[in-house]
Amino acid sequence: MRRMATALVAAALSFAGPAAAHRGHAGLTVVEIDPASGAVAVTHRFYAHDIEPTLTVLAPDEQPSLDDPEALAALNAHLAERFRIDIDGARVSLHRTGETLAGDNVRIDFAGERAPGPVTEVRVDQDFFSDIYDDMEMQVNVRVGGVTRTVLFRPGIQAQSVRFDR
Repeated sequence: MRRMATALVAAALSFAGPAAAHRGHAGLTVVEIDPASGAVAVTHRFYAHDIEPTLTVLAPDEQPSLDDPEALAALNAHLAERFRIDIDGARVSLHRTGETLAGDNVRIDFAGERAPGPVTEVRVDQDFFSDIYDDMEMQVNVRVGGVTRTVLFRPGIQAQSVRFDR
């Protein structure tokens, strides 16, 4: 009887693991700053199964699918509006450079420029989907000269700064 109960518990846990593996909503942003050229590259990565439901709010008159060009344009506008970056006190203007939609992976790229030179402080502010998901979590990695600093955003978290002291 004890063996049977142990086997049943083990079987239940083996099914619960995959179901519990992705309960929240999350994304990753990577900011790469080249001090020599002044180039700034920003890549936002999400799961399509997290993004497509947001399209019902972002583009309510369109199909809630990344295959719909109008819905994708609304997503791009949301990202552009809700992600801001200042480098050493100067706002960097970003423009979309492309996207890759492959299966459940969504990658949207932006780029900008700043004056070449050393980077001391990077201030990041973002609030993706906070009015849609109350558990949205975004990890933002900022890379300068081979050094990476990480900040984590959840709904209600204000702008955060990372320093790159020499």
